[in-house]
Amino acid sequence: ITLFLGPYITDIAQNASAGTGFINVFGLSVAAGSYFPYLVAISVLFQVLFLPLAGAIADYTNQKKLLLAFFTALGSFSTSMLFFLQGDNYLFGGLMFIIANLSFGIAMVLYNAFLNDISIASERDKVSSIGWAFGYLGGGTLLALNLALFSSADMIGITKSLAVRICLSSAGIWWGLFSIITFLFIKQKKSVASQINKKNLITVGYAQLKKTFKDAKNYPKALTFLIAYLFFNDGVQAVIALSAQFGQEELGISLQYLTIVILIVQFVAFIGALTFKQISQWFGSKKALIISLLIWIAAIIYSYAFLFTESDFMLLGIIIGLVLGGTQAISRSIYSQLIPEGAEAEYFSLYEISERGTSWMAPLIFGLVFQFTGSYRLAIFSLMLFFIIGLVLLIKLKLDNKPNP
Repeated sequence: ITLFLGPYITDIAQNASAGTGFINVFGLSVAAGSYFPYLVAISVLFQVLFLPLAGAIADYTNQKKLLLAFFTALGSFSTSMLFFLQGDNYLFGGLMFIIANLSFGIAMVLYNAFLNDISIASERDKVSSIGWAFGYLGGGTLLALNLALFSSADMIGITKSLAVRICLSSAGIWWGLFSIITFLFIKQKKSVASQINKKNLITVGYAQLKKTFKDAKNYPKALTFLIAYLFFNDGVQAVIALSAQFGQEELGISLQYLTIVILIVQFVAFIGALTFKQISQWFGSKKALIISLLIWIAAIIYSYAFLFTESDFMLLGIIIGLVLGGTQAISRSIYSQLIPEGAEAEYFSLYEISERGTSWMAPLIFGLVFQFTGSYRLAIFSLMLFFIIGLVLLIKLKLDNKPNP
Protein backbone atom coordinates (compact mmCIF):
# COMPACT_ATOMS: atom_id res chain seq x y z
CA ILE A 1 0.00 0.00 0.00
CA THR A 2 2.71 2.47 1.05
CA LEU A 3 5.10 1.90 -1.82
CA PHE A 4 2.92 0.84 -4.73
CA LEU A 5 -0.82 1.51 -4.56
CA GLY A 6 -0.81 5.20 -3.60
CA PRO A 7 1.47 6.40 -6.43
CA TYR A 8 0.04 3.91 -8.97
CA ILE A 9 -3.66 4.68 -8.50
CA THR A 10 -2.80 8.39 -8.46
CA ASP A 11 -1.11 8.00 -11.86
CA ILE A 12 -4.19 6.18 -13.19
CA ALA A 13 -6.45 8.96 -11.90
CA GLN A 14 -4.24 11.65 -13.41
CA ASN A 15 -4.21 9.90 -16.78
CA ALA A 16 -8.00 9.58 -16.63
CA SER A 17 -8.34 13.31 -15.92
CA ALA A 18 -7.31 14.07 -19.51
CA GLY A 19 -5.04 16.89 -18.42
CA THR A 20 -7.63 18.68 -16.26
CA GLY A 21 -6.28 17.32 -12.97
CA PHE A 22 -9.81 16.30 -11.89
CA ILE A 23 -11.74 13.04 -12.13
CA ASN A 24 -15.42 12.22 -11.83
CA VAL A 25 -16.31 10.12 -8.78
CA PHE A 26 -20.03 9.39 -8.83
CA GLY A 27 -20.83 12.91 -9.98
CA LEU A 28 -18.28 14.66 -7.78
CA SER A 29 -15.25 16.44 -9.21
CA VAL A 30 -12.21 15.20 -7.31
CA ALA A 31 -8.58 16.29 -7.71
CA ALA A 32 -6.62 13.31 -9.01
CA GLY A 33 -3.91 13.87 -6.39
CA SER A 34 -6.49 13.76 -3.59
CA TYR A 35 -8.19 10.56 -4.75
CA PHE A 36 -6.05 8.10 -2.81
CA PRO A 37 -6.04 10.09 0.47
CA TYR A 38 -9.85 10.26 0.18
CA LEU A 39 -9.99 6.49 -0.31
CA VAL A 40 -7.91 6.00 2.85
CA ALA A 41 -10.18 8.37 4.78
CA ILE A 42 -13.34 6.61 3.57
CA SER A 43 -11.99 3.17 4.42
CA VAL A 44 -10.99 4.33 7.93
CA LEU A 45 -14.45 5.85 8.41
CA PHE A 46 -16.05 2.53 7.50
CA GLN A 47 -13.72 0.80 9.95
CA VAL A 48 -14.81 3.13 12.74
CA LEU A 49 -18.45 2.34 11.94
CA PHE A 50 -18.19 -1.42 11.45
CA LEU A 51 -15.30 -2.68 13.59
CA PRO A 52 -17.20 -2.50 16.90
CA LEU A 53 -20.26 -4.07 15.28
CA ALA A 54 -18.21 -6.95 13.90
CA GLY A 55 -16.58 -7.49 17.29
CA ALA A 56 -19.92 -7.50 19.09
CA ILE A 57 -21.44 -9.99 16.63
CA ALA A 58 -18.36 -12.25 16.88
CA ASP A 59 -18.62 -12.44 20.66
CA TYR A 60 -22.42 -12.69 20.72
CA THR A 61 -22.60 -15.56 18.23
CA ASN A 62 -19.34 -17.25 19.22
CA GLN A 63 -18.36 -17.33 15.51
CA LYS A 64 -15.02 -15.54 15.79
CA LYS A 65 -13.13 -18.06 13.66
CA LEU A 66 -15.79 -18.19 10.95
CA LEU A 67 -15.95 -14.40 10.69
CA LEU A 68 -12.15 -14.17 10.64
CA ALA A 69 -12.09 -16.66 7.76
CA PHE A 70 -14.77 -14.73 5.85
CA PHE A 71 -13.15 -11.30 6.12
CA THR A 72 -9.69 -12.71 5.47
CA ALA A 73 -10.97 -14.34 2.29
CA LEU A 74 -12.81 -11.16 1.24
CA GLY A 75 -9.78 -8.97 1.92
CA SER A 76 -7.39 -11.37 0.23
CA PHE A 77 -9.62 -11.62 -2.85
CA SER A 78 -10.19 -7.86 -3.21
CA THR A 79 -6.46 -7.19 -2.79
CA SER A 80 -5.65 -9.80 -5.44
CA MET A 81 -8.15 -8.13 -7.78
CA LEU A 82 -5.94 -5.03 -7.84
CA PHE A 83 -4.06 -6.88 -10.58
CA PHE A 84 -6.80 -5.59 -12.91
CA LEU A 85 -6.26 -1.95 -11.92
CA GLN A 86 -5.18 -0.39 -15.22
CA GLY A 87 -6.31 1.98 -17.95
CA ASP A 88 -8.81 4.42 -16.47
CA ASN A 89 -10.66 2.11 -14.06
CA TYR A 90 -9.76 4.13 -10.96
CA LEU A 91 -13.26 3.56 -9.55
CA PHE A 92 -12.74 -0.20 -9.62
CA GLY A 93 -9.37 0.17 -7.91
CA GLY A 94 -10.84 2.47 -5.27
CA LEU A 95 -13.67 0.04 -4.53
CA MET A 96 -11.29 -2.92 -4.21
CA PHE A 97 -9.03 -0.94 -1.86
CA ILE A 98 -11.92 0.15 0.39
CA ILE A 99 -13.22 -3.44 0.65
CA ALA A 100 -9.71 -4.76 1.29
CA ASN A 101 -8.87 -2.20 3.96
CA LEU A 102 -12.21 -2.59 5.73
CA SER A 103 -11.83 -6.38 5.65
CA PHE A 104 -8.30 -6.07 6.97
CA GLY A 105 -9.46 -3.91 9.88
CA ILE A 106 -12.21 -6.36 10.87
CA ALA A 107 -9.88 -9.33 10.45
CA MET A 108 -7.32 -7.65 12.72
CA VAL A 109 -9.95 -7.19 15.45
CA LEU A 110 -10.84 -10.89 15.34
CA TYR A 111 -7.21 -11.96 15.02
CA ASN A 112 -6.19 -9.91 18.09
CA ALA A 113 -9.11 -11.34 20.05
CA PHE A 114 -7.62 -14.84 19.67
CA LEU A 115 -4.65 -13.82 21.84
CA ASN A 116 -6.64 -14.64 24.98
CA ASP A 117 -7.81 -17.96 23.51
CA ILE A 118 -4.32 -19.26 22.78
CA SER A 119 -2.32 -17.98 25.78
CA ILE A 120 -2.59 -17.41 29.50
CA ALA A 121 -1.84 -13.96 30.94
CA SER A 122 1.81 -14.71 31.78
CA GLU A 123 2.48 -15.85 28.19
CA ARG A 124 0.92 -12.95 26.31
CA ASP A 125 3.96 -10.66 26.07
CA LYS A 126 5.86 -13.58 24.52
CA VAL A 127 3.09 -14.72 22.18
CA SER A 128 2.17 -11.19 21.08
CA SER A 129 5.84 -10.28 20.46
CA ILE A 130 6.51 -13.41 18.42
CA GLY A 131 3.35 -12.75 16.41
CA TRP A 132 4.41 -9.21 15.55
CA ALA A 133 7.96 -10.36 14.85
CA PHE A 134 6.92 -12.95 12.28
CA GLY A 135 4.47 -10.44 10.82
CA TYR A 136 7.33 -8.06 10.08
CA LEU A 137 9.52 -10.90 8.83
CA GLY A 138 6.79 -12.04 6.44
CA GLY A 139 5.94 -8.54 5.30
CA GLY A 140 9.62 -7.72 4.78
CA THR A 141 10.18 -10.91 2.80
CA LEU A 142 7.30 -10.19 0.43
CA LEU A 143 8.38 -6.55 0.10
CA ALA A 144 11.91 -7.64 -0.79
CA LEU A 145 10.54 -9.96 -3.48
CA ASN A 146 8.28 -7.18 -4.77
CA LEU A 147 11.16 -4.71 -4.97
CA ALA A 148 13.33 -7.25 -6.76
CA LEU A 149 10.59 -7.80 -9.34
CA PHE A 150 9.91 -4.09 -9.78
CA SER A 151 13.62 -3.22 -10.12
CA SER A 152 14.22 -5.92 -12.73
CA ALA A 153 11.02 -5.36 -14.74
CA ASP A 154 12.85 -4.09 -17.84
CA MET A 155 15.38 -6.91 -17.66
CA ILE A 156 12.72 -9.63 -17.65
CA GLY A 157 10.65 -7.91 -20.34
CA ILE A 158 7.58 -6.63 -18.48
CA THR A 159 6.33 -3.09 -18.03
CA LYS A 160 6.62 -1.21 -14.75
CA SER A 161 2.81 -1.07 -14.68
CA LEU A 162 2.51 -4.86 -14.91
CA ALA A 163 5.19 -5.26 -12.23
CA VAL A 164 3.23 -2.99 -9.86
CA ARG A 165 0.01 -4.92 -10.52
CA ILE A 166 1.77 -8.21 -9.82
CA CYS A 167 3.16 -6.78 -6.58
CA LEU A 168 -0.27 -5.55 -5.49
CA SER A 169 -2.01 -8.84 -6.22
CA SER A 170 0.81 -10.83 -4.59
CA ALA A 171 -0.04 -9.19 -1.26
CA GLY A 172 -3.56 -10.63 -1.45
CA ILE A 173 -2.32 -14.08 -2.45
CA TRP A 174 0.33 -14.04 0.30
CA TRP A 175 -2.31 -12.98 2.86
CA GLY A 176 -4.71 -15.73 1.81
CA LEU A 177 -2.17 -18.57 1.60
CA PHE A 178 -0.57 -18.01 5.00
CA SER A 179 -3.96 -17.61 6.67
CA ILE A 180 -4.68 -21.26 5.83
CA ILE A 181 -2.28 -22.22 8.64
CA THR A 182 -4.47 -20.31 11.09
CA PHE A 183 -7.74 -21.85 9.97
CA LEU A 184 -6.36 -25.40 9.98
CA PHE A 185 -4.86 -25.32 13.45
CA ILE A 186 -6.30 -22.57 15.65
CA LYS A 187 -8.96 -23.49 18.17
CA GLN A 188 -11.53 -21.11 19.60
CA LYS A 189 -12.73 -21.11 23.18
CA LYS A 190 -16.44 -21.12 23.84
CA SER A 191 -17.44 -17.61 24.77
CA VAL A 192 -19.36 -17.01 27.98
CA ALA A 193 -21.21 -14.27 26.10
CA SER A 194 -22.38 -16.54 23.29
CA GLN A 195 -26.12 -16.23 22.59
CA ILE A 196 -26.93 -17.18 19.02
CA ASN A 197 -29.74 -15.21 17.47
CA LYS A 198 -29.86 -15.67 13.73
CA LYS A 199 -32.98 -13.60 13.13
CA ASN A 200 -31.44 -10.16 13.30
CA LEU A 201 -27.71 -10.14 13.94
CA ILE A 202 -27.33 -6.47 13.00
CA THR A 203 -29.81 -5.42 15.69
CA VAL A 204 -28.21 -7.85 18.12
CA GLY A 205 -24.76 -6.51 17.21
CA TYR A 206 -25.66 -2.90 17.88
CA ALA A 207 -27.42 -3.87 21.12
CA GLN A 208 -24.34 -5.78 22.23
CA LEU A 209 -22.14 -2.84 21.21
CA LYS A 210 -24.29 -0.47 23.30
CA LYS A 211 -23.89 -2.86 26.22
CA THR A 212 -20.11 -2.91 25.69
CA PHE A 213 -19.85 0.88 25.95
CA LYS A 214 -22.07 0.84 29.02
CA ASP A 215 -20.05 -1.91 30.68
CA ALA A 216 -16.69 -0.37 29.76
CA LYS A 217 -16.91 1.98 32.76
CA ASN A 218 -16.54 -1.11 34.93
CA TYR A 219 -13.05 -1.59 33.47
CA PRO A 220 -11.39 1.79 34.15
CA LYS A 221 -7.87 0.43 33.64
CA ALA A 222 -8.76 -0.76 30.14
CA LEU A 223 -10.29 2.64 29.32
CA THR A 224 -7.31 4.54 30.71
CA PHE A 225 -4.93 2.37 28.72
CA LEU A 226 -7.01 2.91 25.58
CA ILE A 227 -6.72 6.69 25.98
CA ALA A 228 -2.97 6.42 26.55
CA TYR A 229 -2.69 4.14 23.52
CA LEU A 230 -4.73 6.56 21.44
CA PHE A 231 -2.13 9.29 22.01
CA PHE A 232 1.17 7.45 21.80
CA ASN A 233 0.05 5.22 18.93
CA ASP A 234 -1.09 8.31 17.02
CA GLY A 235 2.47 9.58 17.41
CA VAL A 236 3.87 6.22 16.27
CA GLN A 237 1.69 6.13 13.15
CA ALA A 238 2.54 9.75 12.32
CA VAL A 239 6.28 9.12 12.54
CA ILE A 240 5.92 6.09 10.27
CA ALA A 241 3.77 7.97 7.74
CA LEU A 242 5.68 11.26 7.76
CA SER A 243 9.33 10.27 8.25
CA ALA A 244 9.71 9.56 4.52
CA GLN A 245 8.30 13.00 3.68
CA PHE A 246 10.68 14.54 6.22
CA GLY A 247 13.62 12.71 4.66
CA GLN A 248 12.68 13.68 1.12
CA GLU A 249 11.74 17.32 1.70
CA GLU A 250 14.05 18.34 4.55
CA LEU A 251 17.10 16.24 3.72
CA GLY A 252 16.69 15.71 -0.03
CA ILE A 253 16.96 11.92 0.24
CA SER A 254 16.10 10.00 -2.93
CA LEU A 255 13.04 7.77 -3.18
CA GLN A 256 15.27 4.77 -3.88
CA TYR A 257 17.20 5.29 -0.64
CA LEU A 258 13.95 5.82 1.30
CA THR A 259 12.67 2.52 -0.08
CA ILE A 260 15.79 0.73 1.13
CA VAL A 261 15.32 2.22 4.60
CA ILE A 262 11.67 1.12 4.70
CA LEU A 263 12.71 -2.42 3.76
CA ILE A 264 15.40 -2.50 6.45
CA VAL A 265 12.90 -1.27 9.04
CA GLN A 266 10.73 -4.35 8.35
CA PHE A 267 13.52 -6.77 9.25
CA VAL A 268 14.84 -4.72 12.17
CA ALA A 269 11.29 -4.66 13.58
CA PHE A 270 11.42 -8.48 13.65
CA ILE A 271 14.45 -8.29 15.93
CA GLY A 272 12.91 -5.44 17.94
CA ALA A 273 9.72 -7.33 18.73
CA LEU A 274 11.71 -10.31 20.06
CA THR A 275 14.01 -7.97 22.00
CA PHE A 276 11.10 -6.35 23.80
CA LYS A 277 9.70 -9.79 24.57
CA GLN A 278 12.87 -10.35 26.59
CA ILE A 279 12.73 -6.87 28.15
CA SER A 280 9.17 -7.51 29.31
CA GLN A 281 10.31 -10.78 30.90
CA TRP A 282 13.03 -8.93 32.78
CA PHE A 283 11.14 -5.83 33.91
CA GLY A 284 7.44 -6.48 33.29
CA SER A 285 5.07 -5.29 30.55
CA LYS A 286 4.46 -1.76 31.78
CA LYS A 287 8.13 -0.90 32.23
CA ALA A 288 8.94 -2.42 28.83
CA LEU A 289 6.32 -0.21 27.18
CA ILE A 290 7.60 2.85 29.09
CA ILE A 291 11.12 2.11 27.83
CA SER A 292 9.81 1.93 24.26
CA LEU A 293 8.05 5.30 24.57
CA LEU A 294 11.19 6.91 25.99
CA ILE A 295 13.10 5.64 22.94
CA TRP A 296 10.41 7.12 20.67
CA ILE A 297 10.84 10.49 22.40
CA ALA A 298 14.62 10.20 21.98
CA ALA A 299 14.08 9.46 18.27
CA ILE A 300 12.00 12.65 17.93
CA ILE A 301 14.75 14.71 19.60
CA TYR A 302 17.33 13.06 17.35
CA SER A 303 15.26 13.92 14.25
CA TYR A 304 14.92 17.54 15.33
CA ALA A 305 18.51 18.25 16.36
CA PHE A 306 20.89 15.69 14.86
CA LEU A 307 19.40 14.38 11.59
CA PHE A 308 21.20 15.85 8.56
CA THR A 309 22.55 13.08 6.28
CA GLU A 310 21.44 9.85 4.64
CA SER A 311 23.45 7.90 7.21
CA ASP A 312 21.67 9.76 10.00
CA PHE A 313 18.34 8.85 8.42
CA MET A 314 19.34 5.20 8.19
CA LEU A 315 20.18 5.26 11.89
CA LEU A 316 16.75 6.74 12.61
CA GLY A 317 15.14 3.93 10.61
CA ILE A 318 17.03 1.31 12.63
CA ILE A 319 15.98 2.97 15.91
CA ILE A 320 12.33 3.07 14.79
CA GLY A 321 12.50 -0.54 13.63
CA LEU A 322 13.88 -1.73 16.96
CA VAL A 323 11.15 -0.05 18.98
CA LEU A 324 8.22 -0.33 16.55
CA GLY A 325 7.40 -4.02 16.90
CA GLY A 326 7.97 -3.95 20.65
CA THR A 327 5.59 -1.04 21.20
CA GLN A 328 2.83 -2.74 19.22
CA ALA A 329 3.34 -6.18 20.75
CA ILE A 330 3.53 -5.11 24.40
CA SER A 331 0.57 -2.72 23.98
CA ARG A 332 -1.61 -5.53 22.66
CA SER A 333 -0.49 -7.85 25.45
CA ILE A 334 -1.23 -5.34 28.24
CA TYR A 335 -4.66 -4.55 26.84
CA SER A 336 -5.54 -8.24 26.53
CA GLN A 337 -5.07 -8.59 30.29
CA LEU A 338 -7.38 -5.67 31.12
CA ILE A 339 -10.52 -6.70 29.23
CA PRO A 340 -13.31 -9.06 30.35
CA GLU A 341 -13.31 -12.71 29.37
CA GLY A 342 -15.76 -13.59 26.63
CA ALA A 343 -15.86 -10.07 25.17
CA GLU A 344 -12.41 -10.01 23.58
CA ALA A 345 -13.57 -9.22 20.04
CA GLU A 346 -15.78 -6.35 21.24
CA TYR A 347 -13.04 -4.75 23.28
CA PHE A 348 -10.37 -5.31 20.66
CA SER A 349 -12.63 -3.50 18.19
CA LEU A 350 -12.34 -0.46 20.48
CA TYR A 351 -8.58 -1.03 20.53
CA GLU A 352 -8.45 -1.12 16.74
CA ILE A 353 -10.50 2.08 16.52
CA SER A 354 -8.05 3.76 18.89
CA GLU A 355 -5.35 2.81 16.40
CA ARG A 356 -7.13 3.65 13.16
CA GLY A 357 -9.96 6.05 13.86
CA THR A 358 -7.86 8.74 15.51
CA SER A 359 -4.73 8.51 13.38
CA TRP A 360 -5.46 11.91 11.87
CA MET A 361 -4.62 14.00 14.95
CA ALA A 362 -0.82 13.85 14.91
CA PRO A 363 -0.57 14.37 11.11
CA LEU A 364 -2.91 17.36 11.48
CA ILE A 365 -0.66 18.91 14.14
CA PHE A 366 2.37 18.16 11.96
CA GLY A 367 0.70 19.89 8.99
CA LEU A 368 -0.41 22.93 10.98
CA VAL A 369 3.02 23.45 12.54
CA PHE A 370 4.66 23.26 9.13
CA GLN A 371 2.06 25.57 7.61
CA PHE A 372 2.65 28.27 10.21
CA THR A 373 6.43 27.88 10.63
CA GLY A 374 7.64 26.45 7.32
CA SER A 375 9.91 24.13 9.31
CA TYR A 376 9.80 20.35 8.97
CA ARG A 377 12.02 20.09 12.04
CA LEU A 378 9.55 21.94 14.23
CA ALA A 379 6.74 19.88 12.68
CA ILE A 380 8.41 16.56 13.55
CA PHE A 381 9.29 17.92 17.01
CA SER A 382 5.59 18.66 17.64
CA LEU A 383 4.85 14.91 17.55
CA MET A 384 6.64 14.52 20.89
CA LEU A 385 3.48 15.88 22.57
CA PHE A 386 1.57 12.69 21.73
CA PHE A 387 4.26 10.43 23.19
CA ILE A 388 4.52 12.53 26.36
CA ILE A 389 0.75 12.49 26.99
CA GLY A 390 0.59 8.74 26.38
CA LEU A 391 3.62 8.18 28.62
CA VAL A 392 2.17 10.22 31.52
CA LEU A 393 -1.15 8.35 31.35
CA LEU A 394 0.68 5.02 31.22
CA ILE A 395 2.86 5.87 34.23
CA LYS A 396 -0.23 6.79 36.27
CA LEU A 397 -1.97 3.54 35.35
CA LYS A 398 -1.60 0.98 38.13
CA LEU A 399 -0.86 -2.45 36.71
CA ASP A 400 0.51 -5.69 38.02
CA ASN A 401 3.99 -5.12 36.63
CA LYS A 402 5.71 -8.27 37.82
CA PRO A 403 8.28 -9.70 35.40
CA ASN A 404 7.23 -12.96 33.77
CA PRO A 405 9.22 -16.05 34.79
